[in-house]
Order: sequence, then structure tokens, then C-alpha cells
Amino acid sequence: MKLNLNQITISVKDVERSIEFYQKLGLKLIVKALPNYARFECLSGDTTFSLHQSNEKINDSTWIYFETETLDEDVKKLTDAGIEFETLPTDQSWLWREARLKDPDGNQLILYYAGKNRKDPPWKIK
Repeated sequence: MKLNLNQITISVKDVERSIEFYQKLGLKLIVKALPNYARFECLSGDTTFSLHQSNEKINDSTWIYFETETLDEDVKKLTDAGIEFETLPTDQSWLWREARLKDPDGNQLILYYAGKNRKDPPWKIK
């Protein structure tokens, strides 16, 4: 079996409010079925990302990673646009550079750049 990650869906309380936030991050809105659902295309790769309306408590154990080769510049643009980050770009011991923020519902997002270390770190199992 060959699996390919196609889409991630997260729960949010207000889909319309979240659409605006994720568009600021640079995702392209491709489905808008208010008030319950929205789907975005990532501008790099083939993965899609969607929002589903829910009144349930947000699961704070899920972390969503978006990779960008221009992390520092992108974080600056987003902070200039009013997006607040928990941590600014920081080099991590696992050889990724990451910036962390939360969406309007408290979902943990990590913007990062890992380059070859994403799939081929020095400690990769051979």
C-alpha cells in the first residue's frame, strides 16, 4: 500500500473568521460552504487543508506544520499584518527553523523550514 497525505481537516468554532486568518497565512480558498466548511490549497505541493465547524472543545494536542523556504521573511510579513506569534523563527536542535503561533481557535501552528533535514536528518534510520 502506498499512502499519500491528501488533506488535513481541523475543527474551528467560526469558519468564516478562520477563513480570513488562513488566507492571511497565504492559503488559497477553493471551497466556501458556510457556515460549516471551507477548504484551501497550499500554494506549494498538492496538499489541501480544510476547516470544519464544531462546537466541541478544540484538541490542543494536534500541531499543524506548514513549511516555507522563506520563513523569516514570511513571519515578518505576517507580524506586520497583525498576526501574533508565540515564538519567532528559532533554530531547533532537530535542525528545523520554526516559528509558532495559534489560530483564532487555539490550534497550534508551526511555520518552519527544514530543507533536506525534513526527510533526511543525520539520525535517519537507514
